[in-house]
Amino acid sequence: MIFSEKLVILRKNKGMTQDVLAEKLNVSRQAVAKWESGQSYPDIANLIQISNVMNVTVDYLVRDGECMMKVVPHDGSDRAAQREELITFRLEANVHTYAAFMNESPSTRLDSHDFHYQNGSYTYHDTYVGGEQFAGEEAIWEKGKAAYAMNYMGRVLGKDFSGNFLKDALRHADRTMPYRGPERYEDGEYSYKCSVNGDVTWFQGYEEIYFHDKKVYECYFHGGLMH
Repeated sequence: MIFSEKLVILRKNKGMTQDVLAEKLNVSRQAVAKWESGQSYPDIANLIQISNVMNVTVDYLVRDGECMMKVVPHDGSDRAAQREELITFRLEANVHTYAAFMNESPSTRLDSHDFHYQNGSYTYHDTYVGGEQFAGEEAIWEKGKAAYAMNYMGRVLGKDFSGNFLKDALRHADRTMPYRGPERYEDGEYSYKCSVNGDVTWFQGYEEIYFHDKKVYECYFHGGLMH
């Protein structure tokens, strides 16, 4: 993921317009627009300001390529091993519930859609309301204690959206991107993109689906560990 893409995601996750960000950085809106479109690049002073406003490092902003983050802190402790185990379970639950048309459970709220999965000491539950515009939460418990949660809200933007393609993309999540789907996934005329800021302890992200060059779906999400 390149700088321009990161800036767009960070700004939207903060709920800022280009005008608001420009005011905070004391630059013009046109300057922000050019950074986000890749037409120009901020100088080091502006990069430092952006890193402060967005609460990320300059290193994160300037290094291109796949998401420059650690999914699990390598602290060499038992907690790191537990986080690895939780990520493994989350990926397992992902391919045994909504994304795989499996383990739908009774509604826990009025008019909600729910999915439930359990293996060993871990329990996963996903619940959402709505249809073409939706909001929900997935959570994981370890031995009955809340360990992880993620909230999401999304919407369908075009008639060419395919729910089956979304589920297929979500099933391709891996250890480097265990939150929703992979960073990139394509099948035929459809392409899926997912960007994340943070790591499994505290993160926010954005996923989108394109049919050819037209965006037909988007979803914002955020979450993290409970302990």
